[in-house]
Amino acid sequence: MGLRYPIQRADLLARSWYDPVFVHSKIDFIPKRQGKQTKLKAGTFIARHYFGLTIVMALLIACIVTSAIYQRDLNAAFTRISAKSTIVTTPCGQIEYQEAGRGVPLLVVHGSGGGFDQGMAFAAPLANRGIRVIAMSRFGYLGTPMPRNASAQAQAKAHVCLLDALGIQSAAVMGGSAGAPSALQMAILYPDRVSALILIAPLAYKPPTQANSIKPMAPWVESLMLKMVGSDFLFWMATHFDRDFVINTVLATPPSLLKSTSMSEKARIDQMVSNILPVSARIEGLRSDSSVGKGLGPSPLWRVRTPTLIIAAKDDGYGTYASAQFTANGITGASFLSFETGGHTWVGHNDEVMVAVAYLVAPKKRTSVSSSR
Repeated sequence: MGLRYPIQRADLLARSWYDPVFVHSKIDFIPKRQGKQTKLKAGTFIARHYFGLTIVMALLIACIVTSAIYQRDLNAAFTRISAKSTIVTTPCGQIEYQEAGRGVPLLVVHGSGGGFDQGMAFAAPLANRGIRVIAMSRFGYLGTPMPRNASAQAQAKAHVCLLDALGIQSAAVMGGSAGAPSALQMAILYPDRVSALILIAPLAYKPPTQANSIKPMAPWVESLMLKMVGSDFLFWMATHFDRDFVINTVLATPPSLLKSTSMSEKARIDQMVSNILPVSARIEGLRSDSSVGKGLGPSPLWRVRTPTLIIAAKDDGYGTYASAQFTANGITGASFLSFETGGHTWVGHNDEVMVAVAYLVAPKKRTSVSSSR
């Protein structure tokens, strides 16, 4: 015999997909002679059905929420970089920049993953100390387009073009990380336009015979990092789910340093990470930096005659300490400010760095520059 009502078992199970009330109301009509085993199988099917449906719904909700938060953060990042800068047309092309403060001009040349926003975030405290901070975006970053020739020498010429557009005869030039090659070339090629040179955690040449200051990054880690900084979404995900990995690789700074540093330093590094988004507006510059970095050769350091300050930490994950030391030794009269720890972002030493930079740029001020703790 079949069921008491003309409803086949297959129909009952199929209808359970869209009508769970029906299942509960009909399950009792399974013939008793089929026993508890039949009821158990049907109950197991229903339990699995509900469990699978719950998992699917949870994943769907998680995707919707994640997408909404990501889009909110990305929109905020684009809004942040679109409202604070000026773009000037020069013989070297369009150049984006932002200014703050009055006094001795300081051209701030940002590192990889940056733009005018990164430069201003670092140098803004100097604007209150008699220094006119001019933070620009290098080739391929934000509002500065990528030209055919993006060499360090061409970028140095663009720095001069920006000074010309602003009516500035000479300025102190500060290059951080991948901003160091063009800052150095500006001091070499246009010495009368550079009143002081500061290189911080510089991407610079060192001879193969000189030992590395730190073990090079593993190829698989470097590959993963490059993929991460090549996508807004992947970078955003990494900053939310493994921020320490981002700090350790992209910022080349040991995350453990943040556990014992001040709240102001933690906020500075946090801002540095957040300001990399949107990476899609910086990707051409990032690719160019990689190319320039691999092609670095020796420079005529003896031609640098301007007062020079070079800063680096021994535990910088990018290994800039060795090249910084070599560069400092090659420039007559250069000062070398070194730290045992601090990573690529000199964690725990920002106040000291600010004081040293202010002293070199505006020596008559002799003003200490301290960020609030």
